[in-house]
Amino acid sequence: MPTRNISLTAAQDSFIKQIVGSGEYQNASEAVRDALRALQQRRRENAAKLKALRAAIKQGLSSIERGDVDHVEAGQLGSYLRSLTAGPRKRVR
Repeated sequence: MPTRNISLTAAQDSFIKQIVGSGEYQNASEAVRDALRALQQRRRENAAKLKALRAAIKQGLSSIERGDVDHVEAGQLGSYLRSLTAGPRKRVR
């Protein structure tokens, strides 16, 4: 298994000592590997969220290009937003 030398802050070192001392992990390497797995998982989740957001933006832009939009005056915004959750959607022009 490859070996790396890493530098930790005092707080990080204390945390590792705490979780190893509690028996949660057998050693510091095990704790760091678990932290890296969590980082990898978070990055995968963030990438999936970004992909979904980009798809939603693309869909929204396509709707705008087709003219499938609701025009709402500033004074009507509150009631329009309430109408979106109140039931069947009605178009405001």
